[in-house]
Amino acid sequence: MKNTIIKFGFYGFLLSIVLFLSGLYFGKGMDFSTQEVVGYLTMVVSLVFVFFGIKHFRDNENKGQLSLSKGLLIGLLISAFTASGIALADYIYTTAINPDFFNEYIAMMREQGHTEEIPDWGSGFMAFVMFATVLIIGFIISLISALILQRKN
Repeated sequence: MKNTIIKFGFYGFLLSIVLFLSGLYFGKGMDFSTQEVVGYLTMVVSLVFVFFGIKHFRDNENKGQLSLSKGLLIGLLISAFTASGIALADYIYTTAINPDFFNEYIAMMREQGHTEEIPDWGSGFMAFVMFATVLIIGFIISLISALILQRKN
């Protein structure tokens, strides 16, 4: 089980970093709403390895059997790798590549008429929010994958 989690988690980690940074690079001219959609697509696509990791464990390591709880655990652990990749890429982007991102985002929000105070939480907190968001989406994908792939002999 450990090897499956590390293998497919690493794939998710790498894919999430590549897709996240590619989306930022190619999406420079896009507005923040479009970039947000691209960001969520990046999260979901990066989590595809959850399904394949659970399936690999069932078929190759567990003699064709899979309980819901075991599938959910494997999926969540793979999701944690993917979430770490996106959080790391987000942190690098907001600290090294574009440290003015939050100021630009707040300015855009004010232009759209948001007058309430928008807190500036910093790159570390926002990376944690990205990690938590991907982990929540990963939980949903893990649950669906485990339900589809569960098999008891």
